[in-house]
Amino acid sequence: MNHAFRLIRGNDIKKEIISYCQKKNIKAGVIISAVGCIQHLHVRLAEAKDYINKEGCYEIVSITGTVSKDDVHIHISVSDNTGKTVGGHLKDGTIVGTTCEVVIYELKDYIFDRELDDITGYDELAIRTK
Repeated sequence: MNHAFRLIRGNDIKKEIISYCQKKNIKAGVIISAVGCIQHLHVRLAEAKDYINKEGCYEIVSITGTVSKDDVHIHISVSDNTGKTVGGHLKDGTIVGTTCEVVIYELKDYIFDRELDDITGYDELAIRTK
């Protein structure tokens, strides 16, 4: 099943995607497209040590990730008005500028959860079939 929705100025992208998945009871899905712009960027960079957290006008050039009714794992890439592109792990506080159009493909035969992985030390994707 496909889902499509639009976020508006001032929406927090991550929080709104989680809210949508909870309302629609999406137990497993993937973001297949998201385009728009943001006015505040908050991402965690590789190695989980540094963050970008700043105001600015950015175009969304890519969003990808897994979603469920309880959690998401989303990466975002954005470009500024010079074409410089940055990206990372989407954090709360990435705020829509004008619009953000999101399309999610729901995987009806699966359930996605997060479980602590002793090797990585992070909550990692646990995939179950219905």
